[in-house]
Amino acid sequence: VHTVEGSKILHNFLYNVCNCSGDWKMDSFTEQSVNDLRAKIGDKKVLCALSGGVDSSVAAVMISKAVGKQLTCIFVDHGLLRKNEGDEVEKIFTEQYDLNVVRVNAQERFYERLAGVSDPETKRKIIGEEFIRVFEEEAKKIGVVDFLVQGTIYPDVIESGLGDSAVIK
Repeated sequence: VHTVEGSKILHNFLYNVCNCSGDWKMDSFTEQSVNDLRAKIGDKKVLCALSGGVDSSVAAVMISKAVGKQLTCIFVDHGLLRKNEGDEVEKIFTEQYDLNVVRVNAQERFYERLAGVSDPETKRKIIGEEFIRVFEEEAKKIGVVDFLVQGTIYPDVIESGLGDSAVIK
């Protein structure tokens, strides 16, 4: 819609360049994905980093639909969520979705690490690093797991330092 003939360009790219068939339907995506996950995971244990955001929440619910109580989610409450959001995340995933959630109240730990830091990019890196450390500590308490789930979109992967890409958010 922002480019003259934009729809035609996209159509040509998808069907003539990439040879897409156009027969995929969204209504079967969840069911097929859950079945695929169930087949891959079998009876193994799964650990999920649950932030309460859309990406990790969708990943956690889909994995749970596939393997149920074989999934343990670690929710690191860093104290930087909206008011009462940590309680809401815990309640939704334990009561509404019946997930096994380990909530780690690490607010003070994050506040101490962020004290005196004003640069947003430095804050983001501190939060990410501290999240990983807290998650690792809690994961060790759970013991051996076979799969790690992290609902992360590609821009987050890039910003986490993989590859040589620039910050894109």
